[in-house]
Amino acid sequence: MSKVVCFGEVLWDVFPTHKKIGGAPLNVALRLNSFGNDVTMISSVGSDPDGKQIIDFIKENGISADEIQINDEYQTSHVNVILDSKGSATYTIEYPCAWDFIVLKKTSKDLVQNSDAFIFGSLVARNEVSGITLFELLKLARYKVFDVNLRAPHYHMILLEKLMKEADFIKFNDDELIEICTFFNFRSDVLEDNINFISSKTNTKNICVTLGGDGAIFYTNDTFFRSSGYKVSVKDTVGAGDSFLATLIDGILQGKRPEECLNTACAVGALVASKDGANPKISAREVQNLMQL
Repeated sequence: MSKVVCFGEVLWDVFPTHKKIGGAPLNVALRLNSFGNDVTMISSVGSDPDGKQIIDFIKENGISADEIQINDEYQTSHVNVILDSKGSATYTIEYPCAWDFIVLKKTSKDLVQNSDAFIFGSLVARNEVSGITLFELLKLARYKVFDVNLRAPHYHMILLEKLMKEADFIKFNDDELIEICTFFNFRSDVLEDNINFISSKTNTKNICVTLGGDGAIFYTNDTFFRSSGYKVSVKDTVGAGDSFLATLIDGILQGKRPEECLNTACAVGALVASKDGANPKISAREVQNLMQL
């Protein structure tokens, strides 16, 4: 069992017919917890019923909510989600909201300093208050995992570059990788070339790129590992990448072989995409059966 801290947004994903609790860092935290890890979420909610419901949900799922701050000035976050015919999601994200104002606390610093991994995304850095807190915590973290989530217009490249340089591990999807490389005037049709460019530019030795239904590629120890993924009937893609990342990091922290980590992560991500919602229950048997097909 590893001790992991996830930092960033907790929110309500609002679909046309219903709403569900989510946020990329929380989705990662929930999946890591399902594997038996000791997980704490650092975030902020409003002093409103939606915020209380998120805190109750986090506790009910076995994740520590001790570092969920309650903000009296800003409301709990809501994100409007639209799914297209293929299950791919587009997001409209409110600004500002409670998680834009995560303040630095000594308890958070102590927690991060004594954890095995610190997982963060790019969205939470859009506001100065949470951004400053993030960079202070990064100074203390042992193993820093950066989950790039480009949500226009809530990012800019100079800040992304700083975050990438702080990370020990970066996860992109293929579109995000190409967009960032293009901004820095690097163009190649070869995926490995783009990964090498980012690794060299940011001095990050561990990079993973998800490829949708085509699997993923993982660069570590100067070696590329590739999985072609697993074919499923997609219901919605919300949270699939988050569960992929959680599974990959869980395997890395356990010291498993890179190819085993990658294949298992692809299987879990595919199973999430085949079910409704960002955090469906997935059994070890389901994963094993899919990997044997």
